[in-house]
Amino acid sequence: MNREIYQEPLVSRYTSREMQELFSERNKFETWRRCWLALAEAQHELGLADIVTRPMLDELRAHLTDIDYEVAAKKEKEIRHDVMAHVYAYGLKCPTAEPIIHLGATSQFVGCNTDLLIQKKALGLVKKGLVNVIANLARFAVEHRSLATLGYTHYQAAQPTTVGKRNTLYIQDFLMDLDYVENLELQIKARGAKGTVGTQATFIELFKGDHEKVRKLDELVSQKIGFSTVFAVTGQTYTRKLDMKTAETLAGIGASAHKFAVDLRLLSNLKVQEEPFAKDQVGSSAMAYKRNPMRSERMTGLARKLMGLPANFAATYANQWFERTLDDSAIRRMDIPQAFLLTDAILRLFLNITSGMVVYPKQIERHLRQELPFMATEKILMACVEKGKSRQEMHEVVKVHSVAAGKVVKEEGRDNDLLTRLGNDPAVPFTVAELEALVGDGSEFAGRAPEQVDEFIAEVVRPRLAQYSDLLGDLDASLSV
Repeated sequence: MNREIYQEPLVSRYTSREMQELFSERNKFETWRRCWLALAEAQHELGLADIVTRPMLDELRAHLTDIDYEVAAKKEKEIRHDVMAHVYAYGLKCPTAEPIIHLGATSQFVGCNTDLLIQKKALGLVKKGLVNVIANLARFAVEHRSLATLGYTHYQAAQPTTVGKRNTLYIQDFLMDLDYVENLELQIKARGAKGTVGTQATFIELFKGDHEKVRKLDELVSQKIGFSTVFAVTGQTYTRKLDMKTAETLAGIGASAHKFAVDLRLLSNLKVQEEPFAKDQVGSSAMAYKRNPMRSERMTGLARKLMGLPANFAATYANQWFERTLDDSAIRRMDIPQAFLLTDAILRLFLNITSGMVVYPKQIERHLRQELPFMATEKILMACVEKGKSRQEMHEVVKVHSVAAGKVVKEEGRDNDLLTRLGNDPAVPFTVAELEALVGDGSEFAGRAPEQVDEFIAEVVRPRLAQYSDLLGDLDASLSV
């Protein structure tokens, strides 16, 4: 690592080697050469064998990865054109084939097709991470399907739910993200061989007006570089609307992760659920006792960055005048890799967190017991009526004691003593012990939460994961830092 210049943290700290390699300079320029080879092969196969000869093709294949980066960089500095600089560098390695490299093509033949191919592969990595996160959350939900815990609305105590049920909500959001990823995969097609402004005019000249061969060239080149479909029409570039939709899809994953991470940070504060904490991890340089939720905080920060990117892509798309303007170039060089690298970093963090989350049932029970007497007042009222008491009279008794118990909790910092107050009131036809038995542990106040977990996992999650059994369980959940 060169410590004299800025290093991108997404590469140096947060992301996987696979995603880094996909967006590397080496992969980009080698893919350019594979595009040039595919074009030449297709031209040869479709009748231009006298212009694009077999020895030329053999020479191009032999030097696909033999790139002289210094020569290309020097040439680019001279001519201010990266594609032509690499045409030049490839031509030096392939003197026989040099006259036909890039024949009939525009720069975006290699630029767009390479971008699309890299994004297609990168989306595959994203899907793999997403599927494994869903699987981790599903296991966690099943394990804690019936563990009653306080539900919260407005971050105020509400009716109980279960830890498992709460996690089905996260899973459902990620399944929606998976829907969008699957749809996006269908939208990523090859740009193909469309010529300078998308009209294929140069290829019509090469093939002497044979439209069918030009159409076949478009399809054949696309197949050779790894696509089954090709954009029917383009300008000079494939539509930047696709970039916009890609950014929105990835940002959606970021938003789902952000929601989960913030919730986990709040739960960590309550000491009811935490992310993993390494044996030698330091929570604070000053406060040695602290167990800061640093993974969730990092995930929140990375997601915040990712969620902000779609605005850039929307502006870029909206400002593509007619067939193309070049103001998309510089920003796409940064934003497209960043969008995928950020998503990769977030999913790696998520896998790490969900591989070892810790739950504290006794602390959960403590919080639940603090609020449960209030939540059980309607049940207590009904039980009093069954004993022959007036509902209206009992409602007033319960209200008075509830206000007093709430005051004790808030102003004196003591435990909720509502059941004791009610049990000691002669107007209430139950002892303290009977009221405690009536209220129970809170699980019955969670309704069908455990059953909802069972049904959701069995009917929705497992069938979906079964479609991706080949992607499950083959990811490293460890972190670099």
